[in-house]
Amino acid sequence: MTIDDIKTVGVAGAGSMGAGIAQVAAQAGFQVRVVDVSEAVWARAEKTIATSLQRMVKKEIYTEVQMREIQGRITFSTDVASLAGVPFIIEAVFEDLGVKKELFAKLDAVCGDDTIYATNTSSIAITEMAALVKRPARFVGMHFFNPVPMMKLVEIIPALQTEAAVTELALAMSRRFGKTPITCKDTPGFVVNRLFVPYILDAVRLLEEGVASAEDIDTAMKLGCNMPMGPLEFQDFAGVDIGYHVGNIFYEYMKEARFAPPGLLRKMIKAGYLGRKSGKGFYDYSEK
Repeated sequence: MTIDDIKTVGVAGAGSMGAGIAQVAAQAGFQVRVVDVSEAVWARAEKTIATSLQRMVKKEIYTEVQMREIQGRITFSTDVASLAGVPFIIEAVFEDLGVKKELFAKLDAVCGDDTIYATNTSSIAITEMAALVKRPARFVGMHFFNPVPMMKLVEIIPALQTEAAVTELALAMSRRFGKTPITCKDTPGFVVNRLFVPYILDAVRLLEEGVASAEDIDTAMKLGCNMPMGPLEFQDFAGVDIGYHVGNIFYEYMKEARFAPPGLLRKMIKAGYLGRKSGKGFYDYSEK
């Protein structure tokens, strides 16, 4: 299979990552079939995609007509069987091995032998996930970054079982999506999160120890290191619960103290302070 043989892309999961992946695939000219558990999830995804495209229209990247064409290439369903016959499927469901295992079992029941599965996981071992499917040689990691339409990088991670041709196809698909791909070994966190997760957790520790306020920690990293967002602002954006969950996954793999989530994150989750999505995290968003 070559990239020219692929006309339709499947996306399993319509959260913020899945919606972004669906958008860039449609922008690249592919028909896109998105599967998720409920129409409520679709509605959020459609709104997210529409808002993103409208910004691009304002910046004169697309016309109104082109925007509608891109939206018209994306369809939604709750039925995994709608992905039957789709040659390239990107999984973007919650970072939980049990959830992913259940999804891949459903996909294996309806997909052909040539179907390629690409997982957008940021923290789970690709080789371990490839072992869950019928055709592990057709399985590859393809890690996008949030927000997907804006972020240029994609990490391509072959499993121990992945065929070289599948890795090359994932690289080609990334470029077709307008991204710059890199390849890396199947290690916890790959490249970016292997460096970034301890950075975020250390920022939480600084706050927990009373070294500086959240505002001053973020200001220091933005003005001192030219970061576009401070680490605590970023954690609010990504979700405090996600940061805690990913840190635990890394710690279970690595058994290194730098990956262990600080107690403050656990307390914030118990209090419901999950970041932007809950209205409060390290900052208060209730007025916004």
